[in-house]
Amino acid sequence: MLDIKITKTTAPKAKAADESKLGFGKIFSDHMFLMDYDEGQGWHDPRIVPYAPFSLDPSCVVFHYAQEIFEGMKAYRAVDGTIQLFRPDCNANRMNDSADRLCIPNIPAEDFIQAVKTLVEVEKDWVPHVDGASLYIRPFTFGADESLGVHASKKYIFCIICSPSGAYYAEGINPVRIYVEDEYIRAAPGLTGFTKCGGNYAASIKAGEMAEEQGYAQVLWLDGVEKKYVEEVGSMNIMFKIDGKIYTAPCNGTVLPGVTRRSCIELLRDWGYEVIEEHLAIADIMKAGHEGKLEEIFGTGTAAVVSPVKELRWKDDTVFIGEGKIGPVTQKLYDTMTGMQWGKIPDSKGWIVPVCKG
Repeated sequence: MLDIKITKTTAPKAKAADESKLGFGKIFSDHMFLMDYDEGQGWHDPRIVPYAPFSLDPSCVVFHYAQEIFEGMKAYRAVDGTIQLFRPDCNANRMNDSADRLCIPNIPAEDFIQAVKTLVEVEKDWVPHVDGASLYIRPFTFGADESLGVHASKKYIFCIICSPSGAYYAEGINPVRIYVEDEYIRAAPGLTGFTKCGGNYAASIKAGEMAEEQGYAQVLWLDGVEKKYVEEVGSMNIMFKIDGKIYTAPCNGTVLPGVTRRSCIELLRDWGYEVIEEHLAIADIMKAGHEGKLEEIFGTGTAAVVSPVKELRWKDDTVFIGEGKIGPVTQKLYDTMTGMQWGKIPDSKGWIVPVCKG
C-alpha cells in the first residue's frame, strides 16, 4: 500500500460556471498525482501536489524515443452523490500490458487503483454535476532519463491528471459519418497496436485530418498487412450488427483491448446476442450495407462510451445505416453503460468501484 503524501494548492482554480459547455480535455483540476522510478530503487515518493508543468531536460528520453504509455478512465457523480469509478482494475492491468511492450516498469494494480482513488477523492469537487459529464482521468508514465542513447530509460515518472469533461464528440450520441482509410495504417502485427502509447495516436492524426476535411468525424482503420479487414475507428473499437449478429475485430496484437469494448461484449452476450470476434472484410461490410443486412455500426470507448455510425465511405462507395438514426442495440448499450456509471440503474456486473461521497 502506498504512503501518499498530499500537498494541497493554496490557489484553487475557478470552476466552470456552465458545466454543459466543458468540452473534452480542455480544463484541468487543481492537483495531480506523481510517483518516481529509479533503477535499483523501484517506484517511490508517491504524492499529490498542485497541478503544474514539468521541468525536464531537453535530452529527456520521452522527447526523442517516445517511451511512454497512458490510460483513460472516468469518475462519475452518481445520482445518490457517490463518486465512483468503472472497472479501474481493467485500466490498471492494461497499463501494465502496455508497460511490458514499451519496456517500462509495472505498477502493481492495487497501487494504481489506490493512486487514482486518492486523487479523485482530493478532487471530488471537480466531478461535474450535470448529466452526461464526468471527471476524465489520465494516468501516464514516461521515460525521464537525460540521455540520447537508444535504450530503455532507467528512471520514469508516473503521473495522473484530471479533467472535468463533457461529450467527446460535438455530435454527442448522434450518429456520425466515417471514412474508411485504405492508404495509411494504424498498426501491424508485432508492433504496438494493442498498447496505449502516444506513437499510435500521433501516426493516426494525418488520416484523421484528411477525413475531417471531407466532412467525416473519424476514420475506420483497416489491417496493416492486406488493408482488407476492419480493425478500429479513430481511437475506439468498432462493432457491426449484421443480420442480427454482432461482429468486432479480435484483440490479437493490432487492436486495443478496450474496457468499453469488453464490457459491451459481456452485456450483449448476456442479452442473447451472438458476438463474433473475427476478421471482417470491409468489402463484406459494404456488401451487407447494400443488401440491407447492415443494421447498426457503433464505436466503443471510454470517452464517448458508444458512438453510432450513420454513413460509411470506402473508396467511391457509400452505405447508409439505420436511416441516420441511432439503432436499438446501440441505444440500449449506451443507456445501460451510462446508467451503471452514473448510478441510475443497479450495477448487476460488479463493475462499479465507489470512491467517496461527493
